[in-house]
Amino acid sequence: MQLIRSLDDAGPWRGGFVSIGNFDGVHRGHQEMARTLVARAAASGSATLVVTFDPHPVQLLRPELAPPPLTTLPHRAELLSRHGVTGLLALPTDRALLELTADEFFERVIVGRLGARGLVEGPNFFFGRHRAGNITTLRAMCQSRQMSLDVISPVTVGDQWVSSSVIRSLLQAGDTSDAVNLLGHPYRLSGRVGSGAQRGRTIGFPTANLVEATTLVPGPGVHAGLCEYRGVRYPAAIHIGPNPTFGEDRLKVEIHLLDFDGDLYGQELTVDFLSRVREVRKFASVGELTSQLHQDVAEVRALANEFLGV
Repeated sequence: MQLIRSLDDAGPWRGGFVSIGNFDGVHRGHQEMARTLVARAAASGSATLVVTFDPHPVQLLRPELAPPPLTTLPHRAELLSRHGVTGLLALPTDRALLELTADEFFERVIVGRLGARGLVEGPNFFFGRHRAGNITTLRAMCQSRQMSLDVISPVTVGDQWVSSSVIRSLLQAGDTSDAVNLLGHPYRLSGRVGSGAQRGRTIGFPTANLVEATTLVPGPGVHAGLCEYRGVRYPAAIHIGPNPTFGEDRLKVEIHLLDFDGDLYGQELTVDFLSRVREVRKFASVGELTSQLHQDVAEVRALANEFLGV
């Protein structure tokens, strides 16, 4: 997998199969698109390329409405590579690109620069100025150029349609369990370890206070996760929210790495959320809180071991 940031560097993927979209989260719907893309390319011996936009077009058009990202571009590339995609092109989003009509985008970018043999898209794909291009117009354009077009049906889990906006809403509500189920992989949060009250160390549960997060911070809750540090994966108990037992109202992201002893201050840290353990609540005493934390850690260890197949 290569992450490229210019059409000038897309030469090795010219003449292949292309899928265009934000692919934020690389959820189960995106994964189905990737599988079809790879199958089409394999049948013709050609390359696979996903094209996305950096930044999200909404950040230029309506920045106040721009959604918080679910994935960084490098993580998006990593996730797509797991499904066989070999290239991720992050088109620099500027006014010139956004002013291209649907016809201009198709002819100049898809045909002219990428020489696409075929496209794989979702049912709600829009392109060109004012989102004037849709699946119907794209199908007509592809037919005029003897290009194939696969339109992937919406993916559902149970009775829930999988989409980035639904996953975003679940995460904002603190429901990491359902969000991870729709994603089809753990939800990743990265940031820097900042200073905290260091209260956890005094009760036997030292935590790393994560700041400057690069993706959406889930809503309040206690969660089970995994954290890799210097090549070792540690089960992680993640507390997001205030500390009402100590009268603190400020929302914080605190990570307790099981079986880890060391100083993480100032380090870059990445944690993968697996599921929600419980809600944030106020305890009557420090002793009651400590007792609950022991239960939380036991549950986190069991969930992490189950995920790792231990």
